[in-house]
Amino acid sequence: MTHPTEPAFAAPTTDPFTILRPRLFGLAYRMLGVRADAEDVLQDAWLRWSRQDTAALQSAEAWLVTVVTRLSIDRLRALKAEREAYVGWWLPEPLVELQAGGQHHHTPESAAELAGELSVAFLYVLERLGPEERAAFLLRQVFDYDYADIAAQLGKTEAACRQLVHRASERVQQARTRFEVPRTVHQQLLQRFMQAAHSGDRNAIEALIGEDAQLIGDGGGKVPSFPKPLVGPFRIANLYWALFRRLGPQVAYRMALINGEPGLLRYVEGQLESAQAFVTDGERIVAIYAVRNPDKLTGIATTLG
Repeated sequence: MTHPTEPAFAAPTTDPFTILRPRLFGLAYRMLGVRADAEDVLQDAWLRWSRQDTAALQSAEAWLVTVVTRLSIDRLRALKAEREAYVGWWLPEPLVELQAGGQHHHTPESAAELAGELSVAFLYVLERLGPEERAAFLLRQVFDYDYADIAAQLGKTEAACRQLVHRASERVQQARTRFEVPRTVHQQLLQRFMQAAHSGDRNAIEALIGEDAQLIGDGGGKVPSFPKPLVGPFRIANLYWALFRRLGPQVAYRMALINGEPGLLRYVEGQLESAQAFVTDGERIVAIYAVRNPDKLTGIATTLG
């Protein structure tokens, strides 16, 4: 993006675009699931903003959110054919934070507006929605805009927007398994899983996985992956055990925050092989989303150095 990032030592800015950038990125990323696509939308929005007579605007936020929303809808429509032809399961590009020595090493976008509904599981479910449904749902349920604002942003009536949100909410609820689990509990369970996977203890791995758990892998046709989800503790545990048996100490795991929730980065021979997001009910793991497509992992290495 050619619009410069504010340096850490810069004086506080009053530019609305810069102030609202985290929110705008959060919206575009949730719409598109890919950092580069979200950045392209923000670049286009900034170019339009730079040509706009801002003094004539009643609300800079309303104007910018409307532009980003509509650009995201257009881009999502353009990406439809590409994603329909995608090899295997499509998962979002993960946003990753590492914590070491009490310090966070994070992406520039991992601050405000990324703390809410952002999980890989959530974005995976959103793929079931059409572009306008997805926009209306996010604007209402995640960003808490009222229906009058959403109607203006989408160029529809309030009644139509209510219907879009209602329909999207039903589809999301039907497809989503959600548990309210304290982060410390999630982290402790994942720590035990990481230790079991690292040591190749198949029984310990299996004991941590729920009966109906599933693993969805995204290789994007670039690396081997499963055409169908792996279901059940035995099959999932066997996958981790087989990798350990084949490569042993060449496989390493590292705790990370993936899209705001505890997850694991897996390295094979020192190279990042996958970013793995986990859903847990507090006692066992009920879903694993493993992003293995190398194109979706490059941003992690770039960000974390």
